[in-house]
Amino acid sequence: MTARKCSGVDCPNDAGTLQCPTCLKMGTDSFFCSQDCFKRSWSEHKSIHKKSNLLANIFPPKVVSEPDPATGHFNPFPAYPFAGPLRPVYPLSATRTVPKTIPHPDYARDGIPRSEQKLIGRHNIKILNKEEQEGMRRVCRLAREVLDIAARALKPGVTTDEIDKIVHEACIERESYPSPLNYMQFPKSVCTSINETICHGIPDQRPLEDGDIINIDVTLYHKGFHGDINETYYVGDKALANPEAVRVVETSRECLDKSIELVKPGMLFRDPGNVIEKHAKSRNCSVVKTYCGHGINQLFHCAPNVPHYGKNKAVGTAKPGMCFTIEPMINIGTHRDRTWPDDWTSTTQDGSLSAQFEHTMLVTEDGVEVLTARLPDSPGGPVPMPAVESGN
Repeated sequence: MTARKCSGVDCPNDAGTLQCPTCLKMGTDSFFCSQDCFKRSWSEHKSIHKKSNLLANIFPPKVVSEPDPATGHFNPFPAYPFAGPLRPVYPLSATRTVPKTIPHPDYARDGIPRSEQKLIGRHNIKILNKEEQEGMRRVCRLAREVLDIAARALKPGVTTDEIDKIVHEACIERESYPSPLNYMQFPKSVCTSINETICHGIPDQRPLEDGDIINIDVTLYHKGFHGDINETYYVGDKALANPEAVRVVETSRECLDKSIELVKPGMLFRDPGNVIEKHAKSRNCSVVKTYCGHGINQLFHCAPNVPHYGKNKAVGTAKPGMCFTIEPMINIGTHRDRTWPDDWTSTTQDGSLSAQFEHTMLVTEDGVEVLTARLPDSPGGPVPMPAVESGN
């Protein structure tokens, strides 16, 4: 059988299992060799979606989704077969602005990360010098501060749009640009992923509910460097009383901790996935395969790719001076994902709960430095794991 070729622009590699979620909804095939390749090719690849967008424009939201008279809120995708009970609550707030005095990444104007697209060799992993390493330490400390500020604001009744505002303003106070804002046209300054959302949730008008779990994914761009971190938190007492919520959150937390124990010079980038999947399975959980950890430095996303599932074929070896993230996404049910029509929000295919934790780390001469490590007063933190359930 002839190997399937990657759909990436000018990419000579064979395709992997990663597919464009929009193409999947359209019923067409487009496979990519890696998440990096998909992102580099996005500005050109998305042109094939125009036909779908034209069909969507025939039916404006007001025809198929009338706003609630009391609030003005509406579900923009009423015909979409959502996997779980979560729904988007629009309209989104106006795009937040960043003062021109704060340095902006190259994609801030039109959403296209041209600096990332210039990297043709996906295995070309940058080694940071001492000055660059200090730049990463500085931005990662700030990212931790901002995440902690956002987490302290979590409680039932708070909307994810309010969390976005808090993150945005905290970034500006630290003379930083919120890296997600307009990256590949992402409309907000932070990702907020609730319950069955795996990642890339868009902050909107939905109030948090007692019993929710929520991942807050913060990235700052400060003085030329990006720092990336996320954690999943329990909202209210009902979440802490839900054994499945605790199991998936604490399993994800443990998976990250166990994978970090491997990081040192000579570690193969395929190795963390074996540890993560083994531990997830021991907790009757699954590992999302579509998204992976990534290199980070002056670029938001770059080589290496660090998959979170076992028996992957990631290429490369850790060396001192490399910066990258590990960010396992763990599900209670199936590992398979699906993407809402907003082209961002990724949820579990079966509507089951999902949790994620992420750190940015620097490989040192004899081990690893977790640049986004928790502080003594950081909110959240581990809670006792419920008894492991039999079967699944």
